[in-house]
Amino acid sequence: MSGLFDLTGKVALVTGASSGLGVQFAKALARQGADIAICARRLEKLENTKKEIEALGVKCYAHKCDVTNNDDVRELVKDVVATYGKIDILINNAGVGDTAPAEDMDDAAWNKVINTNLNAVYFVAREVGKEMLKNGYGKIVNVGSVHSEVVMHPSTWPVAAYATAKGGVKMLTKALAAEWASKGITVNAIGPAYFESEMTSSVLNESGSFDAIAKAYCPMGRAGRQGELDGAIIYFSSDASTYTTGQLLLVDGGWSTI
Repeated sequence: MSGLFDLTGKVALVTGASSGLGVQFAKALARQGADIAICARRLEKLENTKKEIEALGVKCYAHKCDVTNNDDVRELVKDVVATYGKIDILINNAGVGDTAPAEDMDDAAWNKVINTNLNAVYFVAREVGKEMLKNGYGKIVNVGSVHSEVVMHPSTWPVAAYATAKGGVKMLTKALAAEWASKGITVNAIGPAYFESEMTSSVLNESGSFDAIAKAYCPMGRAGRQGELDGAIIYFSSDASTYTTGQLLLVDGGWSTI
């Protein structure tokens, strides 16, 4: 059974891996034996992540990339393939968490969220998918959100742009899964609730109200902890999920159940 989760010999590309969940995802795959490619806009932070991953006994390639820039994405995929010869796994993680009340959010802020959290997910999947189609094998894991399924009570905080983008990730995942299912590629998504990261720190630590909100809206009454997404990522990235595609797995402490 343990062999189902062995990623030795696989190459995984993780976007948005300069901090937060992207770093955790990259390390989780590295611990299962995968060689890793990481990308983000902040190269200096990527270099720190690279050292931590290499300390786990696998190879790691770091590449500066803005996933909202299609030329950057094409160059990223080209260089990863040149370095490793293939891409077996894509963790489509890069995202932003900007939010504002719907009536106050300006065009630039809306477009930033949609471009990063939805359009870039498609563009990266498209370019990596081309390589996977050549090889007849691939595991794509898009990072959605609990807000792919539900929003927030209006007394808490507004998520119109974010939820719109993450809802789109859910349907993009289904569409790509359907198109590529017969070609050796599975496409799935995870839907985290609130986990400690650079992006969520203001919500979890500075608002002063998150604990009360979690107790009201999350049956487990807390934010997610480091490592609690690893199982979902490894499952969708490994041959344990060969007959699973087009799915969104919520990892949310029961948030979406009430």
